[in-house]
Amino acid sequence: QVQLEESGGGLVQAGGALRLSCAASGRTGDVLGMSWYRSTPGGQRSLVAHIRDDGDIKYHNSVKGRFTISRDSAKNTLSLQMNELKPEDTAVYYCWLGSRQEPYSYWGQGTQVTVSS
Repeated sequence: QVQLEESGGGLVQAGGALRLSCAASGRTGDVLGMSWYRSTPGGQRSLVAHIRDDGDIKYHNSVKGRFTISRDSAKNTLSLQMNELKPEDTAVYYCWLGSRQEPYSYWGQGTQVTVSS
């Protein structure tokens, strides 16, 4: 089993920055990749950024050039540096981990990010 714990959310003005962190514990030796998702009230959970075990990175078009995902495998942490934040970035942000072993998918509890205009 894997446990994920996010931190770093909060309230920030538009144009500001926040850094989210996700600490992974447990069976973290079979990681395929890790991601950040976000969910708005009444909306679906959508992918923000993904980093594969081989280092390949993908971003949602809306955050390209503003957000940076990174992973420290030695410390089992995933980060999301969010710059030039916009009100539409307001959401609950979730950490996700994909594993080679069952149950293959893990989610954190989420952290709220609120960007005021």
